[in-house]
Amino acid sequence: MVLARSGLWQEVVTVPVSHTFPMPEGMSFEEAAALLVNYITAYMILFDFGNLRPNQSVLIHMAAGGVGTAAIQLCKTVENVTIFGTASASKHETLKESGVAHPIDYRTMDYAEEIRKISPKGVDIVLDPLGGSDTTKAFNLLKPMGKLITYGVANLLTGQKKNLMAMAKTWWNQFSITALQLLHQNKAVCGYHLGYMDEEVELLRSVVAKLVNLYSQGKIKPKIDSVWPFDQVAEAMKQMQEKKNVGKVILVPEAPKEESKKAEN
Repeated sequence: MVLARSGLWQEVVTVPVSHTFPMPEGMSFEEAAALLVNYITAYMILFDFGNLRPNQSVLIHMAAGGVGTAAIQLCKTVENVTIFGTASASKHETLKESGVAHPIDYRTMDYAEEIRKISPKGVDIVLDPLGGSDTTKAFNLLKPMGKLITYGVANLLTGQKKNLMAMAKTWWNQFSITALQLLHQNKAVCGYHLGYMDEEVELLRSVVAKLVNLYSQGKIKPKIDSVWPFDQVAEAMKQMQEKKNVGKVILVPEAPKEESKKAEN
């Protein structure tokens, strides 16, 4: 398994040996491709920043995506954690089966209102990959001593083409707070970007060791939505852009042999 900030959509890559990790026994190559980025991100957000403990509650946005499915599985390793997850309605049954107590359709409902109906005080941890006005909503949803971890700005992407107005709106609505305001709120705001952790080799290796251990115990297992050959990269991207995926979309150099045979027949 390898970590690199970019440049992995090719058949041969060069990475520092410090960013390579042996695959655990019984793991498929597709699972290995799906593990590192999503699970390191979810683990460090939940446990290093979030300090997740038993009997707490967590809001996971984009709960059916790669980081979302990883976060759900990691939450299940802690006793009695209540999970709220936003996703389109077609994915709710799958989310319930995976451990989300309260799936919320963000397209038809105000997720903040729905959470308040169930938990009037809000939640202990919010995982925010959205940015813009959603970060403000996330902060307001936190209980006292709650933690907001922002790790993306998905709201910048609104369709197949760049929408400069939407990008400007998201940027304008970006959450901002002063140290004095934080002091009065008794809440924490954290930012996380795995791509800028390149030099934290020992820290990353310790996280990967924990994840491999959890995999070997059967407590986590990367969820693969679909596998696409390089010549279908546009369709793979569309699968994510149209938010059809549940789990990780994987690219491989060539179509799996079974699919190749079907195509020939």
